[in-house]
Amino acid sequence: MRPSVPAVGEVPLYWNAAKRELSAADPLLASVISDNEGPGLSSKGDMFLTLASSIVSQQISTAAAKTVWARFERLVGDVRSDTVLSANHEQLRQCGLSGRKAEYILGIAEAWESGYGDKEWDSMSDEDVMASLTGLRGVGEWTAEMIMIFTLLRPDVFPVGDVGVVRAIERLYSGGRDMSKQEILERSEKWRPWRTVATWYLWRSIDPEPVQY
Repeated sequence: MRPSVPAVGEVPLYWNAAKRELSAADPLLASVISDNEGPGLSSKGDMFLTLASSIVSQQISTAAAKTVWARFERLVGDVRSDTVLSANHEQLRQCGLSGRKAEYILGIAEAWESGYGDKEWDSMSDEDVMASLTGLRGVGEWTAEMIMIFTLLRPDVFPVGDVGVVRAIERLYSGGRDMSKQEILERSEKWRPWRTVATWYLWRSIDPEPVQY
């Protein structure tokens, strides 16, 4: 069985060891790590909240996502499945959500009210978590990866489709030249089994403000 997720707000037990091993394996990443010694990754301990936040952020800029999320929170208050379901589709649209995203969030809220979130996530493999989450309408691989990183704190998640990750790798390792998915995956092999930590610092290399979902 996998160890339990650390308490809310605490970095994973593997964090410091992962930083040392990544720094030893990759001098360029070592420089990014040394330049970003702020707080590390921690979980909010709320999968539904992270799912909702991830869906809001899909395919829009960070600034736009913050604006929509602020309106969303003003509408529903504490972001829980029951408070989300107290709003209707049109009200969610007025927050700046697309019609499809509003449908997705309401559908996930209904699933949570039916007990979908009560699964033994900590004891599931990464593959089983991915399969279970992507079974929800509107949850693709990227969103599931954000859950595994930000809620479950899995150590070796690599969101190869994340625009920020791709941009950071191209900037650090190819002088800004476009890299193929295969090239990026090959580069990531050096970071196993700590690709979550590598991802965190890749994000830091292009935006000093920590990513939060």
